[in-house]
Amino acid sequence: MPTDTDNTEQRRRLRGRGALGNPDCRYAEHTRAAVDDGWSKPRDDDPDFPATALRTELGVDRSRTVISRNASPDIPFDRSVNPYRGCEHGCIYCYARPTHAWLGLSPGLDFERRLFHKPQAAEQLRRELAAPDYRPETLVLGANTDPYQPIERRLGTTRSLLEVLSECGHPTVITTKSSLVLRDIDLLHDMAARGLAAVQISITALDAELARRLEPRASTPRRRLHALSELAAAGVPVGVLVSPLIPGLTDAELERIIEAASNAGATRAGALLIRLPHEVAGLFEDWLRGHYPQRADKVLGLIRQCRGGRLNDPRFGARMTGTGAVADLLQQRLSLALRRHGLARRDSGWPLTTDHFRPPKLPGLQMSLFD
Repeated sequence: MPTDTDNTEQRRRLRGRGALGNPDCRYAEHTRAAVDDGWSKPRDDDPDFPATALRTELGVDRSRTVISRNASPDIPFDRSVNPYRGCEHGCIYCYARPTHAWLGLSPGLDFERRLFHKPQAAEQLRRELAAPDYRPETLVLGANTDPYQPIERRLGTTRSLLEVLSECGHPTVITTKSSLVLRDIDLLHDMAARGLAAVQISITALDAELARRLEPRASTPRRRLHALSELAAAGVPVGVLVSPLIPGLTDAELERIIEAASNAGATRAGALLIRLPHEVAGLFEDWLRGHYPQRADKVLGLIRQCRGGRLNDPRFGARMTGTGAVADLLQQRLSLALRRHGLARRDSGWPLTTDHFRPPKLPGLQMSLFD
């Protein structure tokens, strides 16, 4: 039986994708194993043995609400909007991959090629912001999957959400690893002038080859730094997320990324240790052994040292930063780099305001006596 990690031809056919396979999700009643018996040729509709590059498929997300809430003590915001399910960037380490299992799909290749968009997202957001009991606080675009992944160029869902937020005077922070965010610099400039917008650019590595393997369809590190510089020049508060921080693989560039971001105009920065929940652990290990076999054991060993002997530690207070000597050293390096370059920590909060918020007007509703 051929394996994804040993089959060079298989990796070539998966060019532009992060995962090396499409394992069944944890809720699957049955499991499948791909076997090449030599009797048939690869087919386009077989994700394990495709004959050509895998095409992206787009479906509709029919969720009845668009604002997601969280009460996690590890996250500095309580609400977010994700315009898309799945992410074409294909980042192998993505902690959101297991959410595709809720749809009965694989967190592997399905996550990065079988995407779902929310065509009514702007209208849903307008309704939820207009609810009588809604109280504004900073809303994050892209907490789970990237709001500026490649399909946004065609669909424009994220821009439509920004238009609603701007109209209502609602503060928002965008997290992305795409230079496509510059398309909306007109809206972001106007919102930032009112204290309503900030942008976090995620940069995992400056090494272009390593970044391409980790995040095959995301913007290059150079283009992300350019986007950061352009946003800063437009008066938009910007920061950098050195995330995920992968000990033994990307951590050597931590200080250089923070220095480059500072030179480009960033005012704050942060770093989150790699998280490998559920199926992501196996996907990441397969990827690591396929692309960096000589470093795999060292990297996995360092991650386990940060995670109490496991590849993932889901406990609040530890899941973002890890524990132990290796994790402590990474945090010390981060703190020193931030002080050296005069940057605030990411978790110190953005200087955004809710003073301009006005609930949107919905058609058919009676006007307020005081409007």
